Amino acid sequence: MRVYNFSAGPAMLPLAALEAARSELTDWQGSGMSVMEVSHRGKAFVECAAETEALLRELMGIPQNYRVLFLQGGASGQFDAIPMNLAAEGDPVAFLNTGQWSAKAIKAARTQGLAVSVLADEAASNYTTTPAAGSYTVDPTASYLHYTPNETIGGVEFGYVPDAGAVPLVADLSSTILSRPIDVAKYGLIYAGAQKNMGPSGLCVVIVRDDLLGRARPTTPAIWNYQAMAAADSMLNTPPTFGIYLLGKILAWVKESGGLEGMAERNRAKATALYGFIDASDYYSNPVALDSRSWMNVPFLQAHPELDKTFVTEATSAGLTSLAGHRSVGGMRASIYNAMPLEGVQALIDFMTDFERRNG
Repeated sequence: MRVYNFSAGPAMLPLAALEAARSELTDWQGSGMSVMEVSHRGKAFVECAAETEALLRELMGIPQNYRVLFLQGGASGQFDAIPMNLAAEGDPVAFLNTGQWSAKAIKAARTQGLAVSVLADEAASNYTTTPAAGSYTVDPTASYLHYTPNETIGGVEFGYVPDAGAVPLVADLSSTILSRPIDVAKYGLIYAGAQKNMGPSGLCVVIVRDDLLGRARPTTPAIWNYQAMAAADSMLNTPPTFGIYLLGKILAWVKESGGLEGMAERNRAKATALYGFIDASDYYSNPVALDSRSWMNVPFLQAHPELDKTFVTEATSAGLTSLAGHRSVGGMRASIYNAMPLEGVQALIDFMTDFERRNG
């Protein structure tokens, strides 16, 4: 039996995409082999990767002056790769700190020898808020401004795109990519681990503007050098072939489901239903400021925290899995990425209602 998987990642994937992959897992395109067994340099897989990129470009409206890279190492690998590609040692860079993933990116930039300026740090609210638009000033000499549009652990999301002026804007879109339309042209570089809305873990997608290529430090390893990887169509080394293949299946599902506009409608409805229930309850609460609530990751607390483990155990038995909050914050967290249907959110609400009735 399939369960409703509320994991923050690796996360629930669209059943249609999984079934499509299953149907050809042992014999892809009549080759007598799995897609995981064919050469990444063979004509069939090269075409598969090109089709996946073309569909991603179509759905996201990626301009022609941006390159799409299929890389490995996850989003965490990009914490180090971005400084190596966009700044020389000692260069000024700017960050907005809204939680643990922002903090990891900041730490990596400092390790890479950059002059890090944190323009806004939401520590005073225990990272339950985002900085107000216009409340910080970006140094025009900065090599880039980095921010995390959605903090998966804290369930905090920006309601706007920061204005960096002429400074390249860099965004970790791991938790929100493909969840709604975005204007790619506002960004210098977007990166996203695939394991939330795009496919299995192991694949990281980087979308980088052409003018930011060719800036890598001479010591940058080739597999982290954006220009080198772009020149090789992401195949300088063996790419994560199954991840690229499955991303193509998921993109096809997104297109059939109404594209990013359809995803936005779907995700808005799920978030509205769950937050509405929590706000109407005297038993549950959400710690995040109203203007900073995530569509994708919904943390919540109950009136009796000593029952957290009981809640998670009983929910799992009811087919609602991976609801324990991150170990650093506790409570519960429901991650409701693209593949989570509204029916899954309603099943969670029904369970929460019954749990409150029995324990409130």
